[in-house]
Amino acid sequence: MPTLHWIGKDKVINHHMDVPFKVLEHSYGFDNGKQTETETKSGNKIIHGDNLEALKTLLPEYEGKIKCIYIDPPYNTGNESWVYNDNVNDPKIKKWLGQVVGKEAEDLTRHDKWLCMMYPRLKLLHKLLADDGAIFISIDDNEQANLKLICDEIFGGGNFIANVIWQHTIQAKNDVKTVSLQHNYTLIYKKYNFQIGKVKRTDDHNVAYSNPDNDPNGAWRSGDFRSPNLRLNLKYEIETPSGKTIQPPDKGWRWDKHSVLDKIRTGEIIFNKDETKIIRKIYLKNQGGRVPESIWFGNDVETTRDANRSLKELFKTEIPFNTPKPTKLIERIIQLSCDENAIILDSFAGSGTTAHAVLNLNKQDGGNRKFILVEMEDYSETITAERVKRVIKGYGTTEGTGGSFDFYELGQPLFNEDGNLNETVGIEKIRQYVYYTETKSAFSETQHTDNKYFLGKHNDTAYYFNYEKDEVTTLDHAFLATMKTKAEQYVIYADNCLLTKDFMTKHHIIFKKIPRDITKF
Repeated sequence: MPTLHWIGKDKVINHHMDVPFKVLEHSYGFDNGKQTETETKSGNKIIHGDNLEALKTLLPEYEGKIKCIYIDPPYNTGNESWVYNDNVNDPKIKKWLGQVVGKEAEDLTRHDKWLCMMYPRLKLLHKLLADDGAIFISIDDNEQANLKLICDEIFGGGNFIANVIWQHTIQAKNDVKTVSLQHNYTLIYKKYNFQIGKVKRTDDHNVAYSNPDNDPNGAWRSGDFRSPNLRLNLKYEIETPSGKTIQPPDKGWRWDKHSVLDKIRTGEIIFNKDETKIIRKIYLKNQGGRVPESIWFGNDVETTRDANRSLKELFKTEIPFNTPKPTKLIERIIQLSCDENAIILDSFAGSGTTAHAVLNLNKQDGGNRKFILVEMEDYSETITAERVKRVIKGYGTTEGTGGSFDFYELGQPLFNEDGNLNETVGIEKIRQYVYYTETKSAFSETQHTDNKYFLGKHNDTAYYFNYEKDEVTTLDHAFLATMKTKAEQYVIYADNCLLTKDFMTKHHIIFKKIPRDITKF
C-alpha cells in the first residue's frame, strides 16, 4: 500500500505513546439548567485542554467504546492562525513550536506541520473507536489528499467507506478569480465491522409514490421485474387475464412462475391497460430509510450560512467562527453511524455543534446518546459550554432539550518528571490508571469484602495496589492474610516484596514494584 512521507513522520508515528497521561479535574456540573459543584455523572463531558493529551486521558474509560467520532480539524488554509505545539523530542520539530502556520508561499513546511499534528491524534482516536464504530472527518482540498493517505495507513485502506461531498454553500461567489468552491469533504472510515445506517425519508424521497388504483396497501411505485442476472430457469411466458402472452426478457424474470402467479393474485403485480407490460408494485409502507449517497446537499443538511444564523440566534451576537457546521449535518452523521445509546466524541469541538446535535436527537426520539467534547481554546467555557447550556435550557423561541453535562479541565500528569507517581492527583486516579494498564478495562469502585487495596478481578486474575502516600508498603505474608478474593492468579503492586520466588510461583503471585513496574502507555 502506498504511504505518505513528510518531515518529522518518523518522530510522530509513536508520539502518542510519549504524551504524558494527565488526569481530569472536575470544574462544575450543569444539570437541567442549574450549575452544580458536584459531578452530574451524566456521561456527557466537555473538556478544556490540549486534545492530544485529553484523548490519552480518555483511554482508561473509553478505549474501544466510542461508536461515532466526528472531527473538524484545521483545514490548513493559511488563514486559520493555528500553531503547532506538540512537544515532540526532535530538533527540527522543536523549531516549529509557537509559530503560526502560514500560507503556501510563506511556509514551505505547512503540510509537514499539519500531518505531524494530525497523525498522533488519529492514532489515539483509532484506539478509542469501537470495533463497530466509524470516524467522520471534515476537510477541504488543502489537505484532503494527505488526510486520505494517513487514514489509509492508520485505519486501513480496506476500512475506507466514502468521501462524502457536503455542499456548504448554495450560492456561487462571482467575485472569485478561478472557481467558486461550494463544497467540503467528509472522509468516513470504520474500525472493523461497522455497518452504515440509512437516511431518513423525506417528502421529496416519496414523490414517486402514488395510489392511482386505490390499492388498499397504500401508495406505490413501479419497480423492475427483470432478473439482474441470466437465469434460464426464469425464462417463461406469462399469460394475461385476457389470454395474451408476454414473453420473458433476455435474462428472465426476477421470480419463479409460482411466485409471480401468487403476486398477480394478491395484486402486487398488475398489467397495463392493453396487457403488453407487467407492472411490479413497490409499496411505500414497506420502505425504510434510504441508502446514503455521496453528495449531501445544503437544502437537505443545511449550509454554513444556516449554521452562522443559528449561532447568531443563540448568542444574540456574532461568533468568531468562519465555517461552523450546521446541526443537521452532524445529526445526519450520528443517525448513520450509531444507535440511541451510543457515545459520540468530538475532539475539535469548536462551537459545540456536536453536543447540540446529540441533545436534539435525544429530545426527538427519547434516546440516551452521550457526548464528549474536547476544546483547547479559551472559548471552551464562554462559547462551547455556554452553547450547550443554552440548548439545554432553551433560547429565544427554541424550547430547551433538557440534559446535563460535566465540565473538566485537563489537570496534572500522573507521573512526575523523575518517573515517580504524582501523589497530588489522588489515589483514586492512580488506582484507575493501574487497573486499566493491567486489564484494558475501565475501573469501577464496587462494593466488595476484600481489603482496601483490592482493584478488581478480571479474567480470573485478582489485582491489588498496595500503596500509601508517604509510606513504604510491603508484600509479605501479613498482607496475603488480608486478601479475600479467590483467583487463579494474583498481581500485587507494592514498594517491596519479602516473599520468595518459589513461594510466589507456587501460589501464582506476580509482584510489581511501585513505580517501576507501572506501565506507561
